[in-house]
Amino acid sequence: MKHPVDAYVGQRIRHRRWMLGMTQQQLGDAVGIKFQQIQKYETGMNRVSASRLWDIASVLDVPVSFFFDGLSEDGEKRESKGDLPTDLFADKEALELIRSYYAIPPEQRRRLFDLARVLSDAA
Repeated sequence: MKHPVDAYVGQRIRHRRWMLGMTQQQLGDAVGIKFQQIQKYETGMNRVSASRLWDIASVLDVPVSFFFDGLSEDGEKRESKGDLPTDLFADKEALELIRSYYAIPPEQRRRLFDLARVLSDAA
């Protein structure tokens, strides 16, 4: 039986890997394990040891704390504020939008950001 924290950490691994455009095979190769083990981590079926999480964080270029962001003290997901879904990273469309946004050159990205802000204020 998987623990909710293990499932959440695995979900955060998958989201970050996906944001970087990295496959499970590439992540597994980078940390020295088979892609099947990455699959098990991402589904929460296997727990990620502290040292392995450290290695994964290094490869994914995030602090280890990234994998726990959004959890409350009791290990439950924190409720979202405002109109955002509780798990924005679970929405594939949102992830694609974020990845596409960061692929735009910085000057154009700033203009797009300003346009989005104006449109959201008008709605």
